[in-house]
Amino acid sequence: MTTRIKHDLTADYPMIPEHRPRVHVAFGGGTHPGHVRPRNEDQYLIAKLAKSMRICASSLPEAETTRFSDEEGYLLIVADGVGGSAGGQEASTMAVQTVESFVLDAIKWFLHREGHDQKILVDELRLALQRADSDVLAHADADPKLYGMGTTLTMAYSVGTDLFVAHAGDSRAYLYRAGLLERITSDHTLVQVLVDAGAITPEDAREHPRRHIVTNIVGGSNVGVQVEVHRRSLTDGDILLLCTDGLTEYVPDPEIAEILAQSADPEQAAHRLIDVVLSRAAKDNVTVALARFTIS
Repeated sequence: MTTRIKHDLTADYPMIPEHRPRVHVAFGGGTHPGHVRPRNEDQYLIAKLAKSMRICASSLPEAETTRFSDEEGYLLIVADGVGGSAGGQEASTMAVQTVESFVLDAIKWFLHREGHDQKILVDELRLALQRADSDVLAHADADPKLYGMGTTLTMAYSVGTDLFVAHAGDSRAYLYRAGLLERITSDHTLVQVLVDAGAITPEDAREHPRRHIVTNIVGGSNVGVQVEVHRRSLTDGDILLLCTDGLTEYVPDPEIAEILAQSADPEQAAHRLIDVVLSRAAKDNVTVALARFTIS
């Protein structure tokens, strides 16, 4: 069930400094259907984008055929299909594929070093999710059995020390830094609206019977996704975590932070997080994608 509610999606985008430190990124991820559901409606993707130049012709002696820049970009996505037999798995797959293609073909990820270019990048990230929304809705319109299918989608995009997060739904993005876990995204759910209004407490929200009612997703039964965008500057040792609610339903934030603190390898951390969920008789699908940033 989805209900559109207007969310405050404003954020600040300060100028990016000229200095470009070297950034090494290690990553890991995983997904599991859980113990009950017959299918896995979650998807995830981790991709590296390298800036390159192919020389087609040159008067220079021994010109290199292809040259690569030291700077690389990274894309992480998690998506949690909504609609069950009505196409949740198909919606999450289509949305991730659409965003992946859009990033490859359209986003000028290496051109945002000045303030005006940042604004262009933010607009392109929003457009990527809007394009996914249009594709999922069009596919559902063509098949009545798929009416209402949709998906959450949380994506993170980094180049150098600059991190951008675009989001719709109740999957989450976290940043773990110096022993503290910050939730970057907001849950687009009816229960979160009640928490924000002071009607219930965050503790009440964890057990609320309507906590799974999302108010803003890619696709669904209403036209138009609201894309929440955030920017952060990364520091050495930061860990980025993207996850579906199959993790946060069973593992509270302090325990997530403890696992990240104890796991230097993101792949190991991904497996540990999923194993903890499975040890608690998880009924939902669970998916995580992580990146650890070493900056010098």
